[in-house]
Amino acid sequence: MPASDHELEQAGSLLGEKLLAGNLTLITAESCTGGWVAKVMTDKAGSSAYVVGGLVTYSNEAKQKLLGVAGSTLDAHGAVSEPVVREMVAGALATTGASVAVAISGVAGPGGGSEEKPVGTVWLAWGSSVESTEAVVQHFSGDRDQVRRQAVLFALKGVIGYLEKA
Repeated sequence: MPASDHELEQAGSLLGEKLLAGNLTLITAESCTGGWVAKVMTDKAGSSAYVVGGLVTYSNEAKQKLLGVAGSTLDAHGAVSEPVVREMVAGALATTGASVAVAISGVAGPGGGSEEKPVGTVWLAWGSSVESTEAVVQHFSGDRDQVRRQAVLFALKGVIGYLEKA
């Protein structure tokens, strides 16, 4: 089921409150969502208190140059993979000094899918260090917009859950 604007706004507000309460900052490293997580997080006035920024690393070259994802990792696993989103989190943290990073790489469609990674396959990761990073794969349904909305909401909720456990 697609995530509504209201659901995204609520999740973004809750994450913002948790970041603010913990005196933490967030950096996003996004591919298929094109900066949508950063957009949701910065929709609220005053979000500069907890959002460092967002890196849209849509191409493999951008993942390598901006986040330090190894070419060998991309070659071996592809951009939509657990090792890549883990390296995206590590690179975003190292590049910006933020407290927490979230990374997303997926196949939003309508094309680009394969038997191994069909449209709707999205890898997400979040963490505050390499050791604490959590990664998960999801298989969302719907059109491009619906897949992206679901990925954004899942990412926001994932970071909220991560912070609640910390």
